[in-house]
Amino acid sequence: MDGTGTALAGELNYDSPAVKLAAVHYRDGDGGLADRLLADAAIRLRSEGFRLAGVIQHNSDCGERSCCTMTLEDLATSRLIRISEDRGPHASGCRLDSGALEEAVGLVTSAIDAGADLLVVNKFGKRECEGHGFRAAIDAALTAGIPVLAGVNEQSASGWSEYAQDISQRLPLDEDAVSAWLRGAVAAKV
Repeated sequence: MDGTGTALAGELNYDSPAVKLAAVHYRDGDGGLADRLLADAAIRLRSEGFRLAGVIQHNSDCGERSCCTMTLEDLATSRLIRISEDRGPHASGCRLDSGALEEAVGLVTSAIDAGADLLVVNKFGKRECEGHGFRAAIDAALTAGIPVLAGVNEQSASGWSEYAQDISQRLPLDEDAVSAWLRGAVAAKV
């Protein structure tokens, strides 16, 4: 258990071939590139008939504002959930709509329970480092033997390392490397 009472991936059998966990690590300025890379890979696998759980992020421009509108797409249902709050042009700080994020987590958990082939989480961020957000969904997928791919920015890298311990493979921000890992992980699950 971690400090929040949440079960960690560390309670899994690390030597089990069923445990497949990887993260695409990226710098803060590369978040949009990481979002597109994960989205393209997930959409490709979904079009090939794989049953996916998880979310990909779509950002839309807010004009002259420095922020964007963040929307998650549930990979199982294609449902779009806006997770950013519009707090006005002068607002600063976190704009995450925690209720909308938890709604997305519920959809992802349902897809895992239905027997997904793969879980894709666009971002293992602050909420997950704290034991919230998609953390329980990642635990559930790993326990069920479902491979997990997550995006991890440099601000959350130490939280990811603490969570994933030695079971995570680090992937570069490279489409070929991500595609190869995804295909290998899904093939090993079958």
